[in-house]
Amino acid sequence: MNIVVLAGGLSPERDVSLSSGVMAANALMECGHKVVLVDLFFGAEELAKDPAAAFAAAKPLARRTISTVAPDLDAIRKERRTGLSPDIGCGVVELCKAADITYLALHGADGENGRLQAFLDLHGIRYTGSPSFGCALAMHKWVTKQLFFGADIPTPRGLLLKKGAPVSEFPLPCVVKPCCGGSSIGVAIARTAAEYKASVEEAFRYEDEILVEEYIEGRELTCGMVGGQALPCTEIIPREGFYDYAHKYQPGWTEEITPARVSDADMRRMQELTLRACDTLHLAVYARADFLLAADGRLYCLEVNTLPGMTPTSLLPQGAAAAGIDYPTLCDRLVSLSMRKYQ
Repeated sequence: MNIVVLAGGLSPERDVSLSSGVMAANALMECGHKVVLVDLFFGAEELAKDPAAAFAAAKPLARRTISTVAPDLDAIRKERRTGLSPDIGCGVVELCKAADITYLALHGADGENGRLQAFLDLHGIRYTGSPSFGCALAMHKWVTKQLFFGADIPTPRGLLLKKGAPVSEFPLPCVVKPCCGGSSIGVAIARTAAEYKASVEEAFRYEDEILVEEYIEGRELTCGMVGGQALPCTEIIPREGFYDYAHKYQPGWTEEITPARVSDADMRRMQELTLRACDTLHLAVYARADFLLAADGRLYCLEVNTLPGMTPTSLLPQGAAAAGIDYPTLCDRLVSLSMRKYQ
């Protein structure tokens, strides 16, 4: 098949997305597909003039590294002269229409809030992953939390704060995070009133709505879903502190154990909750749910990622490998599962 891998964009997770995109593109080429990697923001105006030639000329791409800090998006905006819209570059629609399917390797708001999926739907463009409605539900952590409460999926208590409104107090310690962000950008643990104030101010730098959650001491775990089947869970052990942006994408900064060293009962419980969470949020094809296992044995579901990272250190490929699915096969399977949506 001819496949466009759409990556980049203007999310703080831009670098993660480009790394995921390169790895996925190479894997799909290994499976025999003709693949073109396109940056959503910068587009590919020249390639779009002759899509057939662009696919025919596809060749493996060099891997990209990820910085320990998020990219300067203002500087990136200044590099582009023109585009289809403030978020989408020239040639993106034309190339995606010419492809058999578009593989979404985007992260953060650009690819996970459902807007891009709705845009592609309007243009009749096939794409991988969940529909726009499910993406929108899962992207907003406060909405997700309310749906979890209604579906009896255990999740930490929380509070929604809006920029410009009075900042409500919350029992300390607590976790402060942007409501729709990812990759732990803008996330902090506040243990004192001063840290709470600073964390709220920092989170508001990224979004106008932020979530404050009760801090739960426990083991960090994650569980992937592919094609309606839960994968073996992974335990995440950061070198120090918590699983922040740097720990997620720098090799050696975190120990990741797959399958997780938990009881069979806890493994089954996480897998069952993962499938329930995906069903509650109307997600399809693939996703990844994040959990905390407290010292008292209680399990909490934090959120579900609709476009999990597919970088060299990403978690979903690790879970798939533990289930006997190698990385190229995983990428190819995501394409074939997504194509079924359009049959």
